[in-house]
Amino acid sequence: MAKKPTADLRIELLAEWHDRRGFSCGVESLDRYLKTQAGQDVRRRANAVFVLAAVAEPERVLGYYTLCAMTISQGEVPEAARKLIPRYPLVSATLIGRLAVAKDHQGQRLGAILLADALQRAFASASTVGSSMVVVDALDEAAAGFYAAHGFIRLPNSRRLVLPMVRAGGMIKN
Repeated sequence: MAKKPTADLRIELLAEWHDRRGFSCGVESLDRYLKTQAGQDVRRRANAVFVLAAVAEPERVLGYYTLCAMTISQGEVPEAARKLIPRYPLVSATLIGRLAVAKDHQGQRLGAILLADALQRAFASASTVGSSMVVVDALDEAAAGFYAAHGFIRLPNSRRLVLPMVRAGGMIKN
């Protein structure tokens, strides 16, 4: 899983100089978020927004993801993941709220690069802020399949998937 950006790519926090208006992934809600809401969320510290760009064209957003803290009810955690997390009524987690790749760069494994970076950042901050799992809410079945293929466990009757932080750490180190 530990797919890192190549030397010609970089992932960094969203900045004013990134061209958000030119981004299009083909999913209207993800496009609209980056164009109209992401900057405000960063300023208000509601979400951390990370963008993938080519070193040669740093202002062009090739993809992005968001991270924020959340809690999930112990009862929502799948049995397969429950033994790897604390037994509190509410379990602290890190939410990958959005993950998108520009339409003209899809199919180039950039989603896997973004996911690996998100997991690495989530794992690195988990000991500081307390997070025992990573949570995603897949927009559709294709997205749910993407996360499941990367080790996430699906909650019954939903498109929410979780990955215990212990497993995320193991994936990063491999």
